[in-house]
Amino acid sequence: MSAPDRAPLWVVVPAFDEEAGIGATLAALAAQTDTDFALVVVDNASTDATADVVRRFARAAPFPVHLVREEERGTGAAADTGFRYAIGRGAALLARTDADCVPAEDWIAAARAEFARGRELACGRSVPRRDEHPSLAERYLLPALVRTTALYGRYRRAHRHPRYRTPYVLCHGHNLAVTAALYLRCGGTPRVPLEGPAEDVVLLNRAREHSDRIGRAERMVVHTSLRRLRAWGARRTLLWCWDRRYRPADAREVHVR
Repeated sequence: MSAPDRAPLWVVVPAFDEEAGIGATLAALAAQTDTDFALVVVDNASTDATADVVRRFARAAPFPVHLVREEERGTGAAADTGFRYAIGRGAALLARTDADCVPAEDWIAAARAEFARGRELACGRSVPRRDEHPSLAERYLLPALVRTTALYGRYRRAHRHPRYRTPYVLCHGHNLAVTAALYLRCGGTPRVPLEGPAEDVVLLNRAREHSDRIGRAERMVVHTSLRRLRAWGARRTLLWCWDRRYRPADAREVHVR
């Protein structure tokens, strides 16, 4: 059997109407210091040429690229389809980012290091994309606010139930790494609409019921888009992240492009 850090690793990227932006994500994956992985992009019923961009990239990619389509709308459904597709083809280790994100060049290497030290679920760090020219407030204040809300989450009564085997940690769906064994054991990502419960929090809490080898991985860095923050403003964005306490009147607006 392969050592935990060299077992087959797959990266899952859900994508919906990301024709204009997914190229940056794919380029960042191709530029990884460790390209010993397979990639599955899950086209979540896109209406644009997202799939064509992925197919063109696949011709010269430094790793195998798989493209699957998921008609059920929602990041949770797309992510679950991607994870289970990868597991069905031999993946033992899994990592996820999103199609509007840019992983740091050592993201895969950092994920492998987490697996090597025995992690079953590693929750990485999210910072603003540099190519979107974040302001000082966006660069420093927003991450601080997110960490503050995560501290609230740690002490929230619902997250401290005795059934959980390890404390709550800040977890971003666009930056996590999980073993296939834990993913299957805990039931995986919920297949919920984007405006439903946060699929990353649900996955984390499901995993916490089954493993105590879960934690933050500050060296796993992903640069994430500021487009939702800029479209909705800080207050609405934070309320959205906090149990969907803000939801736009038009459900189509949850897909900020």
